[in-house]
Amino acid sequence: MADQINPKRAAMTVGIFAAVLHFLWAIIVASGTGQQLADWKLGLHFLSNPYTIASFNIVTAVALIAAAFVGGAVLGWALAAVWNWTSKFK
Repeated sequence: MADQINPKRAAMTVGIFAAVLHFLWAIIVASGTGQQLADWKLGLHFLSNPYTIASFNIVTAVALIAAAFVGGAVLGWALAAVWNWTSKFK
């Protein structure tokens, strides 16, 4: 079927995308501009930021990136599986 999505490719694609976004966030925190960015972004939504961005820690950054990859991969695989399942009912 041409409408099928390869779940492994979807998992890798979404996982890598999520990991890259969180890698960029880790770079922002390491550069010291994380607090300003969080305050600015929440301010655009008329919110005051109740959180303080912690200091950069490489172990935490690696764990964040790995968790983002795993979560994104699970989401990508699940979305592909649901798409493939629902395409059976055409």
